[in-house]
Amino acid sequence: MSILKRAQDSGLFDVAIHNIRDYAIDKHHVTDDEAFGGMGGMVLKPEPIFAAVETQLGTPRQLPVVLLSPQGEVFNQQIAVELSRTDGFALICGRYEGVDERVREHLVDREISLGDYVVTGGELPALIVVDAVVRQLPGALGAENAAKHDSHSQGLLEHPHYTRPASFRDWEVPEVLRSGNHAAIEKWRWEQSLLRTAERRPELLKNIKLTDEDKKFLRAKGIRL
Repeated sequence: MSILKRAQDSGLFDVAIHNIRDYAIDKHHVTDDEAFGGMGGMVLKPEPIFAAVETQLGTPRQLPVVLLSPQGEVFNQQIAVELSRTDGFALICGRYEGVDERVREHLVDREISLGDYVVTGGELPALIVVDAVVRQLPGALGAENAAKHDSHSQGLLEHPHYTRPASFRDWEVPEVLRSGNHAAIEKWRWEQSLLRTAERRPELLKNIKLTDEDKKFLRAKGIRL
């Protein structure tokens, strides 16, 4: 739909979905089994996963393999940018109690998590990773450099946005945005990004090199640095 559909139709990216059951070697196409040592729950078997990846990517592999797992590094904008600069990548969707450890040790190049929570499977995380990565591809958003203004692209949360009408229930669009003064608008947007980040995600400011003017602005707003 929408941005991803247009990007796909334009040949900017393609997605292939592979069912690991197609690579299971037994007549019932079993892809999971009980964990050694007991504990309850099922574990995805190594054979069909290795077979699927090696059949599709060959050996040695030319593309990175990513396991979607709650134990991985937390996905962020920088990782999306890094993946967008590859020639492609494979996503393994975990399920149940996870995958056989030999998949982690000998097949996977990277593990990614969406956060400190658990979902039923890796399919929804895979969709989110694909969406975030495609946004970074040149031409995907239409406007050049549009993705650079997204939240987290510069390490800050994005500034507020307004549209018509200029006055709604006596709530006014900031005058600076209607001034036509592009330098003043850019300054306002940067300051609002700083302020919103300081108020909502102050830990992100640790990675930003603030100027003296930035610090002065934040102190004036009651933000302790």
